[in-house]
Amino acid sequence: MSVYDKAHELTKALQDSEEAKELSAALQAARSNPEAKRMMDDFRGKQSVLQQKMAAGEQPSPSDVEMMDSLYKQVNQNPLLQRAFDAERKFSVVFEDVTRIVTESLRDIME
Repeated sequence: MSVYDKAHELTKALQDSEEAKELSAALQAARSNPEAKRMMDDFRGKQSVLQQKMAAGEQPSPSDVEMMDSLYKQVNQNPLLQRAFDAERKFSVVFEDVTRIVTESLRDIME
């Protein structure tokens, strides 16, 4: 079996994980609710703009940080969005752990 086949196998295992299934279900529930979808899209849009600024070397202004904190608190009061963000965090932990394991396992080759 080739390394590419194994990569596809790992991808399938990640997709079949409980964390991925919960994330998919939580996002689907949030997107099917018009108010939750609007709030999520607004939050993601503002988050993306802020991340682009940071990637360009700009530090977020105190008003940007305050606005995002306030928006995050608002979004988290919606149970559908709270579930989606919690599921996203849990899946991110799994994904980061897998990435770390692969990276650390290949460190000898890379150095």
